Amino acid sequence: MRQVWMTKKGGPEVLEVRESPDPTAGPGQVRIRVRAAGLNFAEIMARIGLYPDAPKAPTVLGYEVSGVVDQVGAGADFVVGARVIALTRFGGHSDTVVVPATQVALIPDSLTFEKAAAIPVNYATAWLMLIHQGNLKAGETVLVHAAAGGVGQAALQICKWKGATVIGTASPSKHARLRELGVAHCIDYTSLDFEPEVMRITNGKGVDIVLDAVGGKSFAKSYRVLGSLGRLFMFGGSGFVPGAGLNIFAILKAFFGMPKFKPFQMMDVNKGVFGINLGHLWDKTTELQSMLREILAKVEDGTFDPVVDQVFPFSEAAKAHERIKGRHNFGKVILVP
Repeated sequence: MRQVWMTKKGGPEVLEVRESPDPTAGPGQVRIRVRAAGLNFAEIMARIGLYPDAPKAPTVLGYEVSGVVDQVGAGADFVVGARVIALTRFGGHSDTVVVPATQVALIPDSLTFEKAAAIPVNYATAWLMLIHQGNLKAGETVLVHAAAGGVGQAALQICKWKGATVIGTASPSKHARLRELGVAHCIDYTSLDFEPEVMRITNGKGVDIVLDAVGGKSFAKSYRVLGSLGRLFMFGGSGFVPGAGLNIFAILKAFFGMPKFKPFQMMDVNKGVFGINLGHLWDKTTELQSMLREILAKVEDGTFDPVVDQVFPFSEAAKAHERIKGRHNFGKVILVP
């Protein structure tokens, strides 16, 4: 099988396509011939050396795939030829993967493999925040940081389905398309401080939910723009890698800018703070399967439509990494064998 290996920590040049023996499905597992694999900011941080969950290099990254089942282990409830998506928790940037059947879900025949690979991480993360934990209601207002990103696009579609208003941060070149897709208010994070802008837009009321994967001082500002009964969801730290390379000063600045939440103050203002890491929920198989089934049902009926930004072959994985790290993508970046 062909795989994209991270040979060591560093820039995109450390990525290398290698051949490895095909794995074999064991009891309770299925083998999938991968047609498309998702790329996330987590993998960018892992390559740089800022993602503690990543296995040590040399390793194969990749959290999610779509493809066709070609081998079924004993006790796994799938058939050869089934079109599926799967959560892989690294190892997904391969043309063949073996995963527990509990991490696999069937996809409709109408769905392309590229769009299917854009579903598992992005939609499950957005669903966890907005539906499972956030109890999003019609009429509420949600601030979505990086609204043009993969999770941002999934969140926007969930908000539209639920009848919520979205304020989105993004670079100016993405504003027109975001408005077409339903973002009510766009904030240029490159030139404006989102905190006063959000308070101006909401007439000082603040928002009901914030989705923040930036980290550092952004978490503190996001907390401050919450209104009464507001919920802040923290699910990443893209602010730790703002430039082209590893910047120790930026890392320290972001780290020391992280807020310290005070319980009694939170009680007084009726605000909540949540941390979300999909990679630490592998034991929640029932919950993950249920979420994926609900999400896929909404994809099949047209409520959700995964946005694919660009598709790269494995041989151009470095370019795919650079596209995400440079914040050039609108939607999901996909790798294909």
